[in-house]
Amino acid sequence: MKNSNKHLLLFSFMQIIFILCLLYFTTKVEALNKKVSGFYVFGDSTVDPGNNNYINTPFKGNFPPYGIDFPNNVPTGRFCNGKLSTDFIASYVGVKKELLPAYLDPRIITNVEELMTGVSFASAGSGYDPLTVSIANVIPIPKQLEYFRECKLRLESVLGKQGTENHIKKAVFFISAGVNDFGLNYFTLPIRRKSFTPIGYQQFVIQHVKEFLQGLLAEGAQRIAITGVPPIGCLPVMITLNSPNPYLQRDCIQQFSSTARDYNRLLQNELQAMQLQLKSSNSSAKIFYIDIYEPLDNMIQSHQKFGFEDIDSGCCGSGIIEATYLCNKFSNLCPDPSKYMFWDSIHPTEKAYHNLFLAFQPTIDFIVNN
Repeated sequence: MKNSNKHLLLFSFMQIIFILCLLYFTTKVEALNKKVSGFYVFGDSTVDPGNNNYINTPFKGNFPPYGIDFPNNVPTGRFCNGKLSTDFIASYVGVKKELLPAYLDPRIITNVEELMTGVSFASAGSGYDPLTVSIANVIPIPKQLEYFRECKLRLESVLGKQGTENHIKKAVFFISAGVNDFGLNYFTLPIRRKSFTPIGYQQFVIQHVKEFLQGLLAEGAQRIAITGVPPIGCLPVMITLNSPNPYLQRDCIQQFSSTARDYNRLLQNELQAMQLQLKSSNSSAKIFYIDIYEPLDNMIQSHQKFGFEDIDSGCCGSGIIEATYLCNKFSNLCPDPSKYMFWDSIHPTEKAYHNLFLAFQPTIDFIVNN
């Protein structure tokens, strides 16, 4: 009888803890919701939920097995088995959507309610360097900014000019790009290497980053988050293309990851300089750096802690070269994507994206509350 009472008390205690945690999370999301009017995203495939579905490019992911972990296994255009980190962020900041939609989706582009709470303008294969975009025939980042201006005009038709300005001030803007500039472009093709040293190319890319951020600030953005680049040398495709034995020697290519770290340092220095300029001009706008390198590096170095069994190949096909159309309905799949860090030879799995979201969460909290 005593044991039964103990078990009952323990069960009741656990129920209370669960309810308190649920209340805390719900209250936190509601509080964030009051502080964030919308969530707007720019960049490449790491944050593209399907804009490339609507343009003429080979860089698409709107066919099986992409999206296999969505309800009814429906591919959305995300280069993943499921959600991206920006989907988790949108849900977390409480903008009334579980999935951040693609701006070019015909169901979204004229839907002011959807535009009001947030969309992604990102395009898989895009980058800051104009040459990167021409290689992939995708949406340039400056064009993504034009789409945002178009979005603003649609909001003005409902909210009015002043209402739209107030809405933009309370929104959060998120940019994730750069990996294609180095991985697809500089390290893979000879064109930019003929003109730039690695440090010279980093500075060239950062100049384009600066121009984009200035454009976004000119549109009234007050809270901007921008990621660095990941450990590029650890992407399965980069290992395959640069390892002396791509089947047996699948260590990260340190030269490429070292360049990524150097770029991230330069980017942070430039963002700090821009922030000082904003402060000196009495602007309340803030730009925040989001570290993507360390969280991904932690997943690689401590993969067992995160539950990953494979960190150097993707779940789709052989995992060492497949991406976009090479990862298709005829490809063999791993039995459990959650044990893989990468979905294809370039892009993380939903589990890895969720881990990134958890790593970003303290910075997201700080952005929202400041």
